[in-house]
Amino acid sequence: MNIENRVLLVANYILQTKSTVRRAAKVFGVSKSTIHYDVSYRLKKINYSLYIKINKILQQNFKEKHIRGGEATKNKYKIKRGK
Repeated sequence: MNIENRVLLVANYILQTKSTVRRAAKVFGVSKSTIHYDVSYRLKKINYSLYIKINKILQQNFKEKHIRGGEATKNKYKIKRGK
């Protein structure tokens, strides 16, 4: 698969699932840095209108990051107490 195809596949995946960079990286088997670079820089040159949509999703995910982290910590300790 060439880079341009990967960028478009990743962007469409994030658009459809509202996925985080971390989750997209797992799905596509590449690093978070690669995904971030693909959707932040390469996509801008390949398909600017799609870049705008993806950028909104990534900004929303960034704003919600602390909430997801808090939930993960809460669940971690809930599991530990249950043991």
